[in-house]
Amino acid sequence: MDFKISKSNQQKHFFEIELRLKAEADIVELQLPAWRPGRYELQNFSKNIQTFTVFDKKGLKVKFRKITKDKWEIMAKKQELFIKYSYYSIKTDAGNSYVDDSIFYVNFVNCIPYQVGKIETPVSVSIDIPSDWSIACALKFKKNKKGGQRVQAKSFYELYDSPLIACPTIDTKEYKIDKTQFKISVVGNYNANWPKILPAFEAFSKFQIMKMEDFPVQDYSFIIWVLPTAFYHGVEHCSSTMIVLGPDIEGDTLIADLLGVSSHELFHAWNICKIRPKELLKYDYTKENYFETGFIVEGVTTYLGDLILVQSGVISKDEYLKELSTVCIRHFVNDGKASQSLVESSIDLWVDGYGMGVPNKKVSIYHKGALVAFILDLMIRNKFNHERSLYTIMKEMWFNFGKKGVGYQLNDYKLIAESIFEGDLDEYFEKCIFGNDSLESLLNQELNKIGLELVWKNEASLVVSELEKQKKIQKNNLAKFLTDNEIVTI
Repeated sequence: MDFKISKSNQQKHFFEIELRLKAEADIVELQLPAWRPGRYELQNFSKNIQTFTVFDKKGLKVKFRKITKDKWEIMAKKQELFIKYSYYSIKTDAGNSYVDDSIFYVNFVNCIPYQVGKIETPVSVSIDIPSDWSIACALKFKKNKKGGQRVQAKSFYELYDSPLIACPTIDTKEYKIDKTQFKISVVGNYNANWPKILPAFEAFSKFQIMKMEDFPVQDYSFIIWVLPTAFYHGVEHCSSTMIVLGPDIEGDTLIADLLGVSSHELFHAWNICKIRPKELLKYDYTKENYFETGFIVEGVTTYLGDLILVQSGVISKDEYLKELSTVCIRHFVNDGKASQSLVESSIDLWVDGYGMGVPNKKVSIYHKGALVAFILDLMIRNKFNHERSLYTIMKEMWFNFGKKGVGYQLNDYKLIAESIFEGDLDEYFEKCIFGNDSLESLLNQELNKIGLELVWKNEASLVVSELEKQKKIQKNNLAKFLTDNEIVTI
């Protein structure tokens, strides 16, 4: 299947998309995704399609009908077809699409339909942009003879996992860790502080690969779009991440946000892109894909993403405790009284989406998920003098499931955690994962063992701080936790 995407000359913020299809059957069905990976709610991208027409090679209209909200049935009659439609591209977040005179940004999962039954077939997309523009995309691209650029994917799964952004100039730096080539591409009116940013990226990338003992791909791209307005959003992909941040004012605040989201998204290269729940092993883009383990997908990644920054020397102890305090506030203040468990809230993302929803119903798989990951990590570290940790669990998950392409279920994670802990974790899972009791007492119990405590300043504010009177063993445990004893050189 061959697509061409152009900026509309008549309408602002519209893509004009053309599909050339050699039909092998009398009737062809085209399906547009209803959601995208990394956002576990229906987004119904078809609402952005303004016009839709089908022609044969003589330019005559071909009959079709829409049979669901995002599926079209075409009376193809085994002939060459040309499908043309307009797609409204106005959202500047990390999971949608946007176009104007100065930028061409597309998440293909938003606007490119696949032929039903042929989602795993190769696909080619021609991008109609000026010849002197730069492109950032994990897919390989080359210039067309008649102008523009072309990207090719082995399947629609790969295409949907590879956002593309193009504009007159892109500021790019590269570095290599072991066998993997990394690229950082910065888009926007922002002068990147490379002397500070590049070593930090190298440090947390090296640390993650060292802890996991492997990396899923040989080329990986950080695509970063810096906006003039306040923004913070990242989306993980197998060979890249799309990050949108703002405002584009030079300073440490934006760099801190950049490092935090980038470390988080890089760990997703293992945790969800490869270590994937069984229910998501093959995405079904037509409907909800319910799964119980959102606290592993997002909670573990949120916790380790921040921890990796301090353990790799990118941020200080005080900066880490500030981030940890923020996670605690977001859980205990915002949804500490919620009635659901993490398992229930993971499933209900598909029901309620990511908004506030009904008061005191849903917990955050990110924030509560991070805190229960923290508790489990400390339980293991405190039992084994920091020689084992949550990293040990995730490494086992990688080699037993992710690297083998086998989907896991909740009990698989529990069994691996218990094997690392060398004991049953029934009470932990019942209280932290399946239950909705307060985590405060259990969290403080484990924090105290490494010389930290959770302290309420008032009803809406709390901090994680060092104990005023620490014993020597607590000081040693805190030092081991913040530096991680297992650091080795790649």
